[in-house]
Amino acid sequence: MVFRKPPDGGWGWVIVVVSFFTQFLCYGSPLAVGVLYVEWLDAFGEGKGKTAWVGSLANGIGLLASPVCSVCVSSFGARPVAIFSGFMVAGGLMMSSFAPNIYFLYLSYGIVVGLGCGLLYTATVTITCHYFDKRRGLALGLISTGSSVGLFIYAALQRELIDLYGLDGCLLIVGALSLNILACGSLMRPLEPSDSPSPEKTRVDKVPDQYFVYHEKEKTVEENISILEKGYIDEKCVNNVPDYKPDSILNKNVLTSINVNEKDTYKKKVVEQTNFCKQLAKRKWQLYLNYWEETVVLFKNKVFSALFVAILLFDIGGFPPSLLMEDVARSANISEDDYHVPLISIIGIMTAVGKLTLGILADFKWINTLYLYVSTLIMTGMALFAIPFAKSYLTLAMLSGFLGFLTGNWSIFPYVTTKTVGIEKLTHAYGILMFFAGLGNSLGPPIVGWFYDWTQEYDTAFYFSGFCVLLGGFLLLLAALPCWNACANQSPKLPPNTYSYKVASSA
Repeated sequence: MVFRKPPDGGWGWVIVVVSFFTQFLCYGSPLAVGVLYVEWLDAFGEGKGKTAWVGSLANGIGLLASPVCSVCVSSFGARPVAIFSGFMVAGGLMMSSFAPNIYFLYLSYGIVVGLGCGLLYTATVTITCHYFDKRRGLALGLISTGSSVGLFIYAALQRELIDLYGLDGCLLIVGALSLNILACGSLMRPLEPSDSPSPEKTRVDKVPDQYFVYHEKEKTVEENISILEKGYIDEKCVNNVPDYKPDSILNKNVLTSINVNEKDTYKKKVVEQTNFCKQLAKRKWQLYLNYWEETVVLFKNKVFSALFVAILLFDIGGFPPSLLMEDVARSANISEDDYHVPLISIIGIMTAVGKLTLGILADFKWINTLYLYVSTLIMTGMALFAIPFAKSYLTLAMLSGFLGFLTGNWSIFPYVTTKTVGIEKLTHAYGILMFFAGLGNSLGPPIVGWFYDWTQEYDTAFYFSGFCVLLGGFLLLLAALPCWNACANQSPKLPPNTYSYKVASSA
């Protein structure tokens, strides 16, 4: 599909508003799952690592399926995908209220809700990038704050609903609220295509000659008709040998003259359908090969390769605090009298502030977005190292706010990806990166929970988490050094279709 130039406004602001509420409604409960996590520990009596799989799957499975989500959005559009995903999220939350054990929650809350959130996230990011170019950083920052505001509100809302209606009633009410995603998705009007040649014609023109069979169609039709006609005449002669009666011959001549046009039309249709199937199979195979070739080309880019390692390690180490911070406070024996605001709520509101602030900073031309993203990774690793030394509510609240603000780097991650590979390859590259982000989201909380089950304390777990995030940040910084661009400029030829992030220029 060839879209016209992004309007950077107009209906695009409606897209921003509905995308904000879409992420608010779908990610509110999964991001605030730490409140439910404590209840599930008491309800099912399972270990911390085993119970943490529910929240990690809900936040990771959608990212793991990002390549599939990207294909769905590219094939069906953002609006149908958003409406369908609204049913998934609402249905998964309501099903979770009837969970008899932790394994049922893996399916209902972890997989169904998680996959619906992944589809919605891909749809909102993709359609926003189509509507905005110059203000893309601001637009992405605004819509990504929806999940953070949802985390802030749902953390307190779910706790209040649990006190009033119990865990099952809380999940039913939250699932009913998620049905409002359907109304938001219906407003995601796709960007109108440009006046350039139609997509079908453009695709046909781009197919290489060795995979194109339309130019052989006329010749193939005539040859096949001759063969079929010859077989038909031979068969008629053989079948007509015993028949020498004048009436029979007359009847056959009449029937032949009447049906000759129908038979010729049928033969042409058979040949045309055969050619169409051949051409379609070759086209699909060529698209499959092109997908993997483009994937290999992406990984030849040093910055992109380092980016996927960094996002994997960041989610392994940076995601567990939002899920486990409530239990960290309980393990530190913090008095409920000092517990003024849920730590998850602090993380949520500061994440919203961080997403909006970092999104605005990304639009300044004198700020390099890649260096900005790397700095957030390094500071996150240092904050994770400090968690074991926090023994009071005040210090945990300060660290929660700091970590929440830095987690707002999600708003500039699509911006960094676009600058690295280009808007044309955004959907493909972003799907791959989100797959590794989902892998990190899925593994991070269970690893931290297992560390606690083995050592009966969180110190070792958060040292491990901080090391992972710092390692990813330094690897990305090393890949983005300006010396690599200098070496590339000295080489006589660059491989075709490769991309490099020009860190020396303003982004």
